[in-house]
Amino acid sequence: MRAIQITEFGGPEVLRQVDLPEPAPGPGQLLVEVSSAGVNYADTHMVENSYLSKATLPLVPGAEVVGRTAGGRRVVALTDNGGYAEKAVVEEYLAHDVPEGVTDGQALALVVQGLTAWHLLRTSARMAEGESVVVHAAAGGTGSLAVQLAKEFGAGRVIATASSKEKRDLALELGADVAIEADAAGLKERLVEANAGRKVDIVLEMTGGPVFDASLAALAPFGRLVTYGLASRVPPAPVQAAQLMGRSRAVVGFWLMHCLGRPGMYREPMAELLAMTAEGRLKPQEGGSYPLSEVARAHEDLRARRTYGKLTLDPAG
Repeated sequence: MRAIQITEFGGPEVLRQVDLPEPAPGPGQLLVEVSSAGVNYADTHMVENSYLSKATLPLVPGAEVVGRTAGGRRVVALTDNGGYAEKAVVEEYLAHDVPEGVTDGQALALVVQGLTAWHLLRTSARMAEGESVVVHAAAGGTGSLAVQLAKEFGAGRVIATASSKEKRDLALELGADVAIEADAAGLKERLVEANAGRKVDIVLEMTGGPVFDASLAALAPFGRLVTYGLASRVPPAPVQAAQLMGRSRAVVGFWLMHCLGRPGMYREPMAELLAMTAEGRLKPQEGGSYPLSEVARAHEDLRARRTYGKLTLDPAG
């Protein structure tokens, strides 16, 4: 079968198309004929071995697939790598049936980014109705869903940040109350201004570096900053306990992998997200499909912030 494999760590240039034997499912597993594979920013970290979990070579990247099982079920599932291929083995408990009317791209947008957005708001931030929510990278896969879910869950004000006017306009179309420039310089002041002169209650942050620092400075008493990525690859300044106690603020980390296997943290929110999408209440953004052979270009575009929404790979391409 055709697959993308890495035999050394590095940038997009290490992603190479190869022919590999078809994987064999074991007990409790399903073999999926992949119709689309998802591309995540975390994949770029995995390829360079800078992710939270360390990788072992050789490696077929890809953490999510949608396709058909041997029994004809159309499923979307998380994978333990192996998604960038024509066929993939998945754990049956991580496979979810896809309702009619939900596209491959929409389903893939939900299984990592959708679940992440849901848990950022519900589990980590414990968002209450009426609170202000800042969503960084609001046109991205997770951000575009977090904007919509924050409104759906009753946020009082959703403040989006994005790197271009086009992306800020998209965030406004998705329901953000205001969209501002994402640059770290002056970010604290812009966030407070966007919240009618008040500091903010919740920030969903995945950039790191000075964006993290400015976001923490913009938090109101009892505010929560949820960090779930390091897109800039620049760590923020160390956070001291006195900084948090002095304003009753919290910094919460989130990694989706800790939700897997825990009761109520995977299948139930996934079913809710799929139902909302099928009903048209949630609109996952499909940012473009790349042929499998052009996966390096997908990673380059993602790292350069040239994309929006969910990126997918076509194994037939």
